Amino acid sequence: MADPLILAVDQGTSSTKALLVDACGRVVSRAVAPLSESQPRPGWVEQDPAELWQSVRRAVAECVTPACAGRVAGIGISNQRESLVLWERRTGEPVGPLLSWQDQRTADRCHELAGAAELVRSVSGLPLDPMFSALKARWLLDTYDPGRRRAGELCLGTVDSWLLSRFGGEHLIEAGNASRTQLLDVATGDWDDRLLELFGVPREVLPRVVPSCAALPAARGLAPLPDGVPVLAVMGDSHAAMFAHAGWRPGVVKATYGTGSSVMAIGRTGRTGRTGQTGRTGRSGQTGQTGEVGEVGEVGEVGEVRGLCRSIAWDLGDGPALCVEGNIRATGRMVSWLADLFGVPVPELLKEAESADGVHFVPAFGGLGAPWWDPGATPVITGFSLGTRRPQLAAAALEAVAFQIEDVLVAIEQAVGQVRVLMTDGGLTHSDRLMRLQADLSGRVVARSGEHDLSALGAADAAGLTAGLWTLGDLERRPRPADTYEPGLGEAERRARKHAWHETVRRARPARERNAI
Repeated sequence: MADPLILAVDQGTSSTKALLVDACGRVVSRAVAPLSESQPRPGWVEQDPAELWQSVRRAVAECVTPACAGRVAGIGISNQRESLVLWERRTGEPVGPLLSWQDQRTADRCHELAGAAELVRSVSGLPLDPMFSALKARWLLDTYDPGRRRAGELCLGTVDSWLLSRFGGEHLIEAGNASRTQLLDVATGDWDDRLLELFGVPREVLPRVVPSCAALPAARGLAPLPDGVPVLAVMGDSHAAMFAHAGWRPGVVKATYGTGSSVMAIGRTGRTGRTGQTGRTGRSGQTGQTGEVGEVGEVGEVGEVRGLCRSIAWDLGDGPALCVEGNIRATGRMVSWLADLFGVPVPELLKEAESADGVHFVPAFGGLGAPWWDPGATPVITGFSLGTRRPQLAAAALEAVAFQIEDVLVAIEQAVGQVRVLMTDGGLTHSDRLMRLQADLSGRVVARSGEHDLSALGAADAAGLTAGLWTLGDLERRPRPADTYEPGLGEAERRARKHAWHETVRRARPARERNAI
């Protein structure tokens, strides 16, 4: 019999990716299906649930040939988080659009519920912010079932739940995705009645919470795969990327540079499940050299630090692993916006980015995420002069990415301990200049993954673990090639540049919030 394969499906904001991975963890085939989004009003970001499902089918059809379809032993799914879909339980047809995690239409509701912000944070682990699913759930229900008379007829779910619903069976949601809805008690792993009442969400519309590697509906409708191929693992995309870094090892801190960015570290408190041990898997190289990632230090307990989210990273079946995370709304999206504004491809814009020359750009599109969580912040560019040109703005955009990541790293250090090495992945990490900037402005070693599509690979790793193709120990020992970047900026200059950045952030925030910096 031919060696088995794992199919990984990564359903992201701008596309769906599919990878075939062999029993040694090597990618043997990959495909991408683009996905559109719409902005019908300022601050509104929507996608078509039916188009999203079709993008999954297209990616799988392009990745899997009929000849190898019979070798697929199972499927792993990673998905964009916080985005929300409402559909009819009986027909499976969507009711209204998918509300994207980027959507800000519920920002005013945050102000109305400000008095409950501490309850929301203490129970769900998340700040009261329109990025998360709870206010989207309220908007969808208020719009399409204002009297809550159809609670038994409707299903609410995140993207993983929507995809699993296409396969039939029970209404389900994976634990890590559930922890990003702001309706879950992160300590108990169950929906919280106080939060359900606060946001006006009947329990009847919500899915059952299951582990990341659980008894999930078998796939169907994914030609050329035969119906019945088991779904073996599901994770949110940032969680899956962390899993691909073997992120259960103490000391691993990762940053994903996508449309937005997620900076995540696993803590060692709570029902942490199988955490593994730190092991030396190689030695970091010098700046720009390729090597394997070595020891990265210790990560302590998950602390209560404002500006960070507490979530479930994953549950391998023996209890949830808890994590702290900082979410940044605009990193890659800021760069692509600037490229669209100037009418140039993103790679060309990145090549031009040499020196910001005092220009600072705070991309508060729809407010600021971690560590500020300020929905009232507005985009600000400072340092303009008559000599400012496109290269300076491009450089300022890259610096904004690096500064935002560093602000979150400082908060993570307060929560879990010193961060010596930052593991990075995502499309923007292809920019050597950005990786050098990150090391310089952060004062930390940056290790850029030599693998692409970390979210998909993390889903494949988890699915292969469930299938028995490898163990956690095998994954820890798996070589992880990385390009490493050492900081080259002096401490005095680093502090001065951080100070200038924070002064620009101060200008971006409403006067009532500025003293919080």
